[in-house]
Amino acid sequence: MTDRTAAVYTETGKRRVFACAVDWPGWCRAGKTEELALASLAEVAQRYQTVVAEAGLDLPGSEFKVVERLAGTGTTDFGAPDAKASSDWRPMKAAEGSRLAKLVRASWAVLHRAAARAPAKLPKGPRGGGRDRDPLLEHVLAAEAAYARQVGIRLKAPALDDRLAIEALRDAISEFLSQPWRRPRGNDRSWPPRYAARRIAWHVLDHAWELEDKSK
Repeated sequence: MTDRTAAVYTETGKRRVFACAVDWPGWCRAGKTEELALASLAEVAQRYQTVVAEAGLDLPGSEFKVVERLAGTGTTDFGAPDAKASSDWRPMKAAEGSRLAKLVRASWAVLHRAAARAPAKLPKGPRGGGRDRDPLLEHVLAAEAAYARQVGIRLKAPALDDRLAIEALRDAISEFLSQPWRRPRGNDRSWPPRYAARRIAWHVLDHAWELEDKSK
């Protein structure tokens, strides 16, 4: 792969395909086919560049090499990336974990800015679907608390106006991501940190970009 090529894996369900950049948490989009999912991934490259710049990093570019194709699950078809890439299970040093944490924190910063610019009432989708701003942000926090439990962090979902509780949850997630990691033995079903970072950042950015689109 060249310096401008990003490694990508795909997960294919019955109705939906996700394409996710292996090394760039949050750069993950879906489509009805692999081709459409990769096209959607390329379309948001400029948006994702904002996240990368916030983290003080450089994005390789929007040329992709599919390095792994995985079977999806019911969660894939429901609308969330669920498959773990084989590389997610490799031992991880603290330097890589620190990089993951920076990108996840950058995703939170992008969401914060999008929320600050968004009106309280958001345009609704077909048949009145979609959340207004504050319920959407509460949904993100609830999801983060649920995701955190998958890596052993057991904190309640913070209230939207509880800044200290939000910071405590996100600090705990960042600390987990920043640590060296080795795959546990036995039947431990906890998420590996690379996948945890990808799932958290994807969900945050999916809603940050929703806020941006509905605020135009």
